[in-house]
Amino acid sequence: MKTYILGLSAYYHDSAAALVCDGEVVAAAQEERFTRKKHDPAFPAHAIKYCLKEAGINHNDISSVVFYDKPLLKFERLLETYLSYAPSGFRSFLTAMPIWLKDKLFLKKTLKRELSSVFSIGENEIPELLFNEHHQSHAASAFFPSPYEKAAVLCLDGVGEWATTSMWIGDGNELTPQWEIDFPHSLGLLYSAFTYYTGFRVNSGEYKLMGLAPYGEPKYVDLILDNLIDLKEDGTFKLNMKYFNYATGLTMTNKKFADLFGAPAREPEGELTQKEMDIARSIQWVTEEVVLRLGRSVHKETGLDYLCLAGGVALNCVSNGRLLREGPFKGIWIQPAAGDAGGAVGAALSAYHQYMDKPRTLQLPDATKGSYLGPKFSNEQITSYLDKIGADYTHVEDDQLMPKLAEVMQGEKVVGWFQGRMEFGPRSLGARSIIGDARSTKMQTVMNLKIKYRESFRPFAPVVKFDKVSEWFEHEGPSPYMLIVAPVKEDKRNLMSAEQDKLFGIDKLNIPRSQIPAVTHVDYSARVQTVHPETNPRFYHLLDAFEEKTGCPVLVNTSFNVRGEPIVNTPEDAYRCFMRTEMDYLVMENILIDKTTQPEWKEEGDWRNEFALD
Repeated sequence: MKTYILGLSAYYHDSAAALVCDGEVVAAAQEERFTRKKHDPAFPAHAIKYCLKEAGINHNDISSVVFYDKPLLKFERLLETYLSYAPSGFRSFLTAMPIWLKDKLFLKKTLKRELSSVFSIGENEIPELLFNEHHQSHAASAFFPSPYEKAAVLCLDGVGEWATTSMWIGDGNELTPQWEIDFPHSLGLLYSAFTYYTGFRVNSGEYKLMGLAPYGEPKYVDLILDNLIDLKEDGTFKLNMKYFNYATGLTMTNKKFADLFGAPAREPEGELTQKEMDIARSIQWVTEEVVLRLGRSVHKETGLDYLCLAGGVALNCVSNGRLLREGPFKGIWIQPAAGDAGGAVGAALSAYHQYMDKPRTLQLPDATKGSYLGPKFSNEQITSYLDKIGADYTHVEDDQLMPKLAEVMQGEKVVGWFQGRMEFGPRSLGARSIIGDARSTKMQTVMNLKIKYRESFRPFAPVVKFDKVSEWFEHEGPSPYMLIVAPVKEDKRNLMSAEQDKLFGIDKLNIPRSQIPAVTHVDYSARVQTVHPETNPRFYHLLDAFEEKTGCPVLVNTSFNVRGEPIVNTPEDAYRCFMRTEMDYLVMENILIDKTTQPEWKEEGDWRNEFALD
């Protein structure tokens, strides 16, 4: 008899559900993809229904439901923090308590109520309900799907119950905690404080801060190290809480922080100046230094050659790239859904391997199936929807479709690419993607301003055939999850003139820096995704066709959505996004759609008001 375990993360941000069968992850999805609310924290009812449908089971087949953290421990941390900072945190206390007393403190009861509703059963019929510690869920999500029999595991995030940084040793089906750094000392919250101060949204704008960093100079590193963080040689650290407001207040930073940097926080959507770019570069430098020092210490302490990473800080692909190139490890594996959503996978795997003491079977290249764990749609389902709305389309088999798309993109057209199972995690990896020619000098601007409707400085990622990655980037081996930044090869770079070298900040943006300018950041770096025929044969086939036509095995790959919108899930989501933007073609499985032949698209009001800006 098969053992099914349902893992859940919910109520903070990025709610998700994951289903594990005998240690294998069979389905996982974020709730936002179904509700169309980005980072939706609500109970993941839609994601649960999807997981069960994908596996062809019902609630009777589930042996356990596992929540990804322990609310009582989190509540204890909240109370202790307010008491230790009293009376300064009283306003924040009054804001937080009603939510806790209504839902979060009595989470077991809340979960039973929600599960009984989703399963349409009585609360006494619900499967066994378990609770895992937050960082244990992160660690399990990183180690158990990894290709390593034994590895060190490093979890870095904002905060779980108490832990903000933790180190574990994974061995077979065991995960053993070694040490942790506790709240309020948090690398994730330090980075989020600077996200807030530079005018971006906490828990969603951190990647913008990372993307902004190469436009600046690390002018504020000493100021940060002298005042904000006491960083030890081994990578452990303490924050100076006099400058931060997150422990007790309603903001991340305070007046003392603003005075240190000579101005109040930038207003969201306000003008970006060189100062914000220099601040971004400085905190990115500090973050990388912490991660590198921690990595070296973990290696020295454990003697292990392999490292697994999870937690929100593990999405900082620049520090990941440096740790891989400059660190002591032979290999690093990062959970593709490294943030809270991935906690659902970790909770389920932790229950199976640790609580139930079930053995673990290694899978290569890893056990996440390329992170393609979400819903998929057949040609028949797609055409059924298109017929209903009167859309114009043609059915094209792969042997003709791939050369056609290669030709279209060679002409600098932008293509919406929708096929296979939707990705789990924050990155589009060639199932729900917008793609184009990486050699185009105008592609970054066109995609940012006319399709994504987002800030012009934000870089795009290259997607490359796995067997050609080392010809174009300073990187060896797989990078299937777009979580490693690597430099573009020197022989693919353009030499800068003396005048171009002197440019600062955003003025650097429009200088083509390589043979693939659409994916080359201003510091010659790129967030690389390698494509493998084992996990995404059709995407590999497309790259092959593009290389055959152009000699270049690299395309631009960005998420199929507009700013503030979750990545598209269904054919309806994809067609709507396609018609709202200046994409030229949409391909869904074998259905090809040309923008110029579509019926007029009408909507009431400005649809851009539908999504809150991230």
